[in-house]
Amino acid sequence: MSRRLLYGMIGGGPGAFIGGVHRIAAALDNEAELVCGSFSSSFEKTAETAKQLYIAPERAYATYQEMIEKESLLPEGERMDFVAIVTPNHLHFEPAKLAMEQGFHVICDKPATFDTAQSVALSKIAKETGMEFALTHTYTGYPMVKQAVQMIKDGAFGKVRKVVVEYPQGWMSTDVENTDNKQAGWRSDPSKSGKAGAVGDIGTHAANLAETITGLSITEVAADVSRMVEGRKLDDDANVLIRFNNGAKGVLHCSQICAGEENDVNIRVWGEKGGLEWHQHEPNSMKVKWLDQPTQIYRTGKEYMSDLAAANTRTPWGHPEGYLEAFANLYNNFISVVRKRIDGATFSEIQSRDFPGIEDGIKGMKFIDAVIESGENNAAWRKI
Repeated sequence: MSRRLLYGMIGGGPGAFIGGVHRIAAALDNEAELVCGSFSSSFEKTAETAKQLYIAPERAYATYQEMIEKESLLPEGERMDFVAIVTPNHLHFEPAKLAMEQGFHVICDKPATFDTAQSVALSKIAKETGMEFALTHTYTGYPMVKQAVQMIKDGAFGKVRKVVVEYPQGWMSTDVENTDNKQAGWRSDPSKSGKAGAVGDIGTHAANLAETITGLSITEVAADVSRMVEGRKLDDDANVLIRFNNGAKGVLHCSQICAGEENDVNIRVWGEKGGLEWHQHEPNSMKVKWLDQPTQIYRTGKEYMSDLAAANTRTPWGHPEGYLEAFANLYNNFISVVRKRIDGATFSEIQSRDFPGIEDGIKGMKFIDAVIESGENNAAWRKI
């Protein structure tokens, strides 16, 4: 295929933060073009967004149902090839289900769905239809995270023993959901966010980062879950003890009431022979620590980086690669697989998918279930 892939977007209208991020990420490699959308529940807002994005007026749709139905009737090369879903959590499942059933691949914001039952059902639909489903756990797209994955996979540190992963924010330190803050409003509403607030919004990012880097699965949690801001309907802080399937232990901390913090995602992993430390605030660097050698500083773009890290690196060393580039790596890796599928490759013929998928989504939903249940039972251990 010698053309850019075409995609449609559900959500991402006025006041939506993540829709713009998706559009930048999709455009960065010039491999995809946004050709249609249902950006808002208000058709007036959808039409205005389409105009701002230079989308043909007839391809601004009043509902996602209309978009998927009408796009499916267009010839290949004119209709969209995949759908980006950038809505609040309660509007993930139905659009993804309908899109895959109509033959469209899907890339979706996390968490995958409103609850675990929906994510399991979505996995079944993906298998039945053979469609690709990508989940935007952005932090797994950083080159240095890829380096960490490869080093642990290669056994550089021996058996992993301990993991500490953190995601503190401070933007919800006050009751911002009671102002005109649209992002805080839906994240604090159980009917839109689901049973979890901070745990679902950023705790799942931390859990996914820990599992991706280590190659392990979280099997049990004991969680102290809190609502620090008076009157808040969902959690805004959680401290979680975690156990992994290889016997490793860990700590996961996520919070949206750490006043003054921005998005300080960071992780430390220790094995038998050494460990690593990575902070999103300085994404091009990773500390590598050894039991019997001096600490090393790995830098993105250098010749000693793994092939996996190099494949997700865009600029020469010394130039920062940040959030948008990491997000674009997810899109680029997803698009490369979708391109192969359009060219005739079967699902099973594609051996490598360098992006989170629906199975990661199920893990994230089960993590939410276990953490919230543990928090409701005085931090009792709960299996995932």
